[in-house]
Amino acid sequence: MTTQQHKIGTGFGARTTTDEVLRGIDLSGRLAVVTGGYSGLGLETTRALAGAGARVVVPARRRSTAQAAVDGIDGVEVDELDLADLDSVRSFAERFLASGRDIDLMIGNAGIMASPETRVGPGWEAQFTTNHLGHFALVNRLWPAIERGGARVVSVSSNGHQLSAMRWDDVQFERGYDKWQAYGQAKTANALFAVRLDALGRDSGVRAFSVHPGTIATSLGRHMSETELDDLTKSIDSSPTNSGWKTPEEGAATQVWAATSPRLADAGGVYCEDCDIAEPAAPDTVLGSGVSAWATDPEEAARLWRLSAELTGVDAFAATP
Repeated sequence: MTTQQHKIGTGFGARTTTDEVLRGIDLSGRLAVVTGGYSGLGLETTRALAGAGARVVVPARRRSTAQAAVDGIDGVEVDELDLADLDSVRSFAERFLASGRDIDLMIGNAGIMASPETRVGPGWEAQFTTNHLGHFALVNRLWPAIERGGARVVSVSSNGHQLSAMRWDDVQFERGYDKWQAYGQAKTANALFAVRLDALGRDSGVRAFSVHPGTIATSLGRHMSETELDDLTKSIDSSPTNSGWKTPEEGAATQVWAATSPRLADAGGVYCEDCDIAEPAAPDTVLGSGVSAWATDPEEAARLWRLSAELTGVDAFAATP
């Protein structure tokens, strides 16, 4: 089976920054939605896109915190959104659609990592819900604006997807919780979401991508103890294919590149890293470079889409075979 999952030789790499990938790109008149765009990689993504002329909408669970973080960045607006609450997702989408604006860039950046067992909504596992289901519902509810804009949709995954494929027999971890397996499944879901969305949306001019930002010290690790952080650092540093630790400017570069690069005009549904399309990962790769086969499988992606639509009650493509 042929695959687009191969490097295209962009000239960029692990140390490339957001400003470098945006050099020569004018985003004036374009509108971007960046979930979690007020801290860590999200804040750097917001800064970079706004600096290139885009209008950036930042949906945030902590609206006042987000507003304080983006104050001073021209062209940014903040609205309220809790991805773990589907009513909140619906309310945000309704407010945005009422504005009549189109979306050119949609970046699903917000997420949680290795959190203690937490149940949200009707008892769903929090990492799967926040990282995947919330973004699934958001994109489907915003679809009219995304379709009109012929948008690029970027789903922020991670090489953490290598920790777990989809656990179809226990997606919600009802038979024992492992926070790293839960994180891995959620990141696999992020990648599979892009695979299926691209297949469904490409005829409308919408292309979707997933990305591994790299390893960056941000507040994403707030649920981890010092010992756990040390152990994770050792695992990352010992991985023979991991590209090492990045600055926020380097870490956000791949999602900004995927959202804006002309080199991806005829591509879609691929997993990207280090500002290029990633290669398939060796079967035994853990927290290294490349993408595991289970995260790019179109049949797995279609199965996840069906489950997600059933759980959230939202599917913009319900009439699509």
